[in-house]
Parts: sequence; structure tokens; C-alpha cells
Amino acid sequence: MRYFITCLIAVVLIAGCRNNDKSGAAAAAVITDTAQFTTIQWLDSTKDFGKIEEGQKLEVAFRFKNTGTRPLVIEKVQPSCGCTVAEQSTEPIAPGAEGQVKASFNSEGRTGINHKTLFVTANTRGSQSHSLQFVVQVEKKS
Repeated sequence: MRYFITCLIAVVLIAGCRNNDKSGAAAAAVITDTAQFTTIQWLDSTKDFGKIEEGQKLEVAFRFKNTGTRPLVIEKVQPSCGCTVAEQSTEPIAPGAEGQVKASFNSEGRTGINHKTLFVTANTRGSQSHSLQFVVQVEKKS
């Protein structure tokens, strides 16, 4: 009986956690369908934020423009480490429109020069992978 209840709970949890949002599947289809590929122009892909004090949270934004004829879909934004958290864009960017890839860097315990990268996957011709970099020098608290 205990085994049955445990299995029933597991099935309910798995079913409850299942993502019924079809937009993820639609975005994945756009990334693999070359007929849906577009072009992107990064208006800024590298940034130097100078010096900040340890413990400060740094908001980072990289601007881009959809220079193609199809909607631009940002499928994934993956930071290079756990000290940076990226915001995931959910809406496609129309042809000719601009957008941003945003992230937040937590400088706590990160004194010294920090070089960080955001890896972006999008439905773009040539390569679907893009790298955005920023550097910041974190100084110890006074």
C-alpha cells in the first residue's frame, strides 16, 4: 500500500510539474527551421563598467536590432557563471525592431577584475550562437 501511495504521489508531482506551455516548443522549432532564420545586429556586445564596490548588484543590458525579415527569437541566454543571472526574453522581436538582453551581476565575494560572458542562442543565419562580454573591477568594501 505504501508503495502504491508513493507511486501515486510521484505521478501527480510529475504531471503537475509538466510544462504545458507550447511556446517553448514553438521557439525550439523556430531555432531549427532555417526558413525562419533572420539576422541580428548587436548595437553593443562588449561593455566595461569600470569599478564598483563589492556587494553591489550590477544591471547589464546589451542592445540589438533585428535586421532580417523574420521575427527574431532569443531561445536561451546562458551566463558563464552563477554570479550572473540572465533575464529570458519571451516575445519575438519584429523585423526592424530593437531589443535587449539583460542580466544582473552579483559582486559579493568577487573582488578584482571580473570578465563575464552571456551565451545567447537565437534563430539567426550563419550562427545561432552569440557571445556578449562585460568586464567590471570589484573593489573591497571600505
